[in-house]
Amino acid sequence: MAAIDCGTNSIRLLVADLPDPAAGPAEPLVDLRRRMEIVRLGQGVDATGRLAPEAIERTRIALADYADDIGKLGAERVRMCATSATRDAENAADFRAMVEQTLGVPPEVVSGDEEARLSFTGAVRGLPADARSPYLVVDIGGGSTEFVVGSRDAGVQAAISMDIGCVRMTERHLHGDPPGLDEIAAAQADIAAAVDRALTVVPGREAATLVGLAGSVTTVVAIAQGLTEYDPTRIHHARVSYDRVAEVTAQLLAMTREQRLAIPVMHPGRADVIGAGALVLRVIMERAGMDAVVASEHDILDGIAWSLAR
Repeated sequence: MAAIDCGTNSIRLLVADLPDPAAGPAEPLVDLRRRMEIVRLGQGVDATGRLAPEAIERTRIALADYADDIGKLGAERVRMCATSATRDAENAADFRAMVEQTLGVPPEVVSGDEEARLSFTGAVRGLPADARSPYLVVDIGGGSTEFVVGSRDAGVQAAISMDIGCVRMTERHLHGDPPGLDEIAAAQADIAAAVDRALTVVPGREAATLVGLAGSVTTVVAIAQGLTEYDPTRIHHARVSYDRVAEVTAQLLAMTREQRLAIPVMHPGRADVIGAGALVLRVIMERAGMDAVVASEHDILDGIAWSLAR
């Protein structure tokens, strides 16, 4: 099976086999290929309400390469989910037509609620036994952040999507290089208001474990660990304290883009938005009263793949 997650900042592919049913419900998918490209599909959407033609073309190039991989690996089922940017865009029909022509299947522009549930499914399967439930799972994307509370046994209790992704917050507030204190304060206030609204819908303050998903979280965790190269095996299920997240966030927001690019674990396509992504994570931890975050390399992409299994 092949799962594609097309977000505001990146597009990702997972081609996987199902585990042996006799192995038990906690057994992970058998990965054949994982890929990620930064295409910035949501470039300017917050301001213009439209997908930029050059952003659609960047996505088409990546998607054509994915289609080639899918064919070579013989995936029998394909599901592509498009999230925040294509929910917001006036010209989403142009994007859908491009995907169907390139991939051979139409994209599903999933709701924020479905996005949150897919993220939860991907994140919770395989969590270590000492990660106590209920869980607050937060998926910090480019255009939006999903908040989900639930448990492994009972599933999702409540979910909501808020428009506070790292690309959106950067384009809206963080214009300086590095951003000024007034820009940071405005972004923080915007994020805090959205987080507080989310926590009136999902009981995140009652959760026992915060699980953080997507590139902003994994990059912050990699920096917090002092890694000299990006190593998913070191990042997956690593636990980082609030104090360390706050320290890394302050460092990132004080750096220029060139300084952030020099960080060994930094993906070049993430350097200009990582400050906002880290700030979203820090504010969530602060407002939800969480003293640590557990990072997960498994997220909505894995959730999409498991949905194909059903």
